[in-house]
Amino acid sequence: MALSNDNLAGGAANVFREAVCIDTRRIYDACSDKDCVRDLAVSFTDAGQNLINQATNIKVRSAEVCGVHFEVEPLAFNKGFYAVDMTFYFRICVAAYSSSGCQPACLEGIATFSKKVILFGSEASVKTFSTDSALAQTCGGTPIVNVQVVDPMILASKVCPCCPPAPRRFAPPPEISSQFEGSFCEVRAERELFVTLGLFSIVQLMRQVQVMIPIYDFCIPDKECTTQDNCDDPCELFRKVAFPTDEFFPPRLADLEKNDD
Repeated sequence: MALSNDNLAGGAANVFREAVCIDTRRIYDACSDKDCVRDLAVSFTDAGQNLINQATNIKVRSAEVCGVHFEVEPLAFNKGFYAVDMTFYFRICVAAYSSSGCQPACLEGIATFSKKVILFGSEASVKTFSTDSALAQTCGGTPIVNVQVVDPMILASKVCPCCPPAPRRFAPPPEISSQFEGSFCEVRAERELFVTLGLFSIVQLMRQVQVMIPIYDFCIPDKECTTQDNCDDPCELFRKVAFPTDEFFPPRLADLEKNDD
């Protein structure tokens, strides 16, 4: 189908050109969840735990997801359904005060949370070979898991003494432990930090499939690139930056409620 210049300039996005077959991932099932995870024990490396043991005050600053491990197993008596076991690893940043009036020591620890969901992932028994990797084989028997999370909310925290003090044996996976300085093995804990987190997550089961989609036109950019080299005067470039009004005037409660609607 030929397109006129007017269509290309204005309405090309509404003109159907052809249907093409693409290879992509299709979501067969998905679920969203809101978990309130109570009293997760935070594990520190040897140096960090020594500071926790001696601290007079401990404040939790932030929490973020630093990794998710999962296993997928088919359900024996429910064809096409799979159990997804997930373990979330949280990086907990705390400030440990040795005495009042002193600068705190910033520490990072790990908290874990495990959960299971059951989703429909359909069935397949094919093997896919491609040139994308050395072995280039993808087994089609198990669906692909996709987990989306946002950094959790810190809802509460508390410090409890360990009676009697004992070595902790916590061994996170190498790709997780490598993100922290020190060793998690045989750490002697005299005090233990617990946090309560609010976690939002989306879990999807997907498979690689071929689907037919309509094509309207190529994605041609409609603006020129702007670089600093095009302007010798940095002040002139700065004048084009919009004033960050929202940074100076936090939203009112009415504005937040309007956005929620």
